[in-house]
Amino acid sequence: MDDFKLKNGSGRLCCGGCGRQNNKLNTYDWLADIPGNAEEQDMVEVQFKNTRKGYFKNSNGLHLEKGDIVAVEASPGHDIGTVTLTGRLVPLQMRKANLKPDAEIRRIYRKVKPVDMEKYEEAKSREHDTMIRSRKIAESLGLQMKIGDVEYQGDGNKAIFYYIADERVDFRQLIKVLAETFRVRIEMKQIGARQEAGRIGGIGPCGRELCCATWMTNFVSVSTSAARFQDISLNPQKLAGQCAKLKCCLNYEVDAYVECQKRLPSKEITLETLDNMYYYFKADILKGTITYSTDKSFLANEVTISARRAFEVLNMNKRGEKPEKLDDEFSGRESQRSKDLLEQESLTRFDKTKGGKNRKKKQKGQASQNNASAAPVEAGNGQTPDVPKEKENKGPQGRNNRPQRPKGNPAPAAPQAPAAENAGNAPQAKAGQEPRPNRNGRRNFRRNNEGNKRPERNTNTDVQA
Repeated sequence: MDDFKLKNGSGRLCCGGCGRQNNKLNTYDWLADIPGNAEEQDMVEVQFKNTRKGYFKNSNGLHLEKGDIVAVEASPGHDIGTVTLTGRLVPLQMRKANLKPDAEIRRIYRKVKPVDMEKYEEAKSREHDTMIRSRKIAESLGLQMKIGDVEYQGDGNKAIFYYIADERVDFRQLIKVLAETFRVRIEMKQIGARQEAGRIGGIGPCGRELCCATWMTNFVSVSTSAARFQDISLNPQKLAGQCAKLKCCLNYEVDAYVECQKRLPSKEITLETLDNMYYYFKADILKGTITYSTDKSFLANEVTISARRAFEVLNMNKRGEKPEKLDDEFSGRESQRSKDLLEQESLTRFDKTKGGKNRKKKQKGQASQNNASAAPVEAGNGQTPDVPKEKENKGPQGRNNRPQRPKGNPAPAAPQAPAAENAGNAPQAKAGQEPRPNRNGRRNFRRNNEGNKRPERNTNTDVQA
């Protein structure tokens, strides 16, 4: 089989059964690979603007494929559409659309020519302006209706006006005014709010494009019972879609909820224990758990049990027995459930890391102080052992305990005797050498016995003095 190609610029498709992905009325041709299917070209499905499509007879025996643009018979004149289905599947689709065998079936004229496409594009360009003007005309006539869309025929001789109205509208005068204004044949078609939302399109609260604008071809009635089965609060603002009707997606999971609800006890059943009587309050249908309360009107002494435990207590009550507690001994254990990935991360995880680093610094500082205080002191020789100079305490405790030197008073001179005694232990400086400045250009300071800073002096000078 040859590669399937589209003639409208949409590119190459994977197989002959597929159609354009942006076409919500696309029908998958599951008979495309059967030999002899392509030769049957008697009936062809053709789609027009939006959701309008029809079935036509290929009386001229044209070789048509999906994506071919053809000119078909209309009343009056001709219309332009796109072929969406060919082969043996077309009669089955006609039977699904409830088309009677004796119904009048129009025929396909030819494949479009450049002249036909020029007329078609010119007619399409007038649709938006025609819709705006027709809305103003309907408002001036006082009609309770809204014109949602306008579709011109391929040759521009006819226009279809799609309108929405809650009540019956007499638009005979409107048709006369529209025919005189636009000089075309007028046809009025009433559509519902769901069809209008599908034609306009939009984004739903789920973040995806509307179902009616992408893939839904028929609309099933939605009732509030679908929300009750799923235990959804009956809030009209949340249950209504952009069409101001109940959301179509309420019907998607109703069957699953109804099936799961059959495994739960009835809401009218009460459970009795030795101390209390419990009434139904709420249930998690998919999880299979029920919450009971000792009061009918509000939640009091709530107990959440599984459906299996509820049936056990119910059978005990039927036998005349009453359990001591509503929940069994195993209900206290935390049930295993899937954890969210975000729950594994803590918002204070960075604070913990920062606290660990500070703790290590504090432990290191305390260890150095303990080693300094535990140094052995040698006695009997009249000399104090060499004690390594401790670095200045940079912690908050060291700064608080440091004695403050009064401003403007010079530091007291150190006594000469201790300097002479410790002269042997102090490092000897060379004669005539000044104290070595540090990197910042300041002289090195050391602490005297009173805790004040004083500049280092040459020890040789002190000893000679």
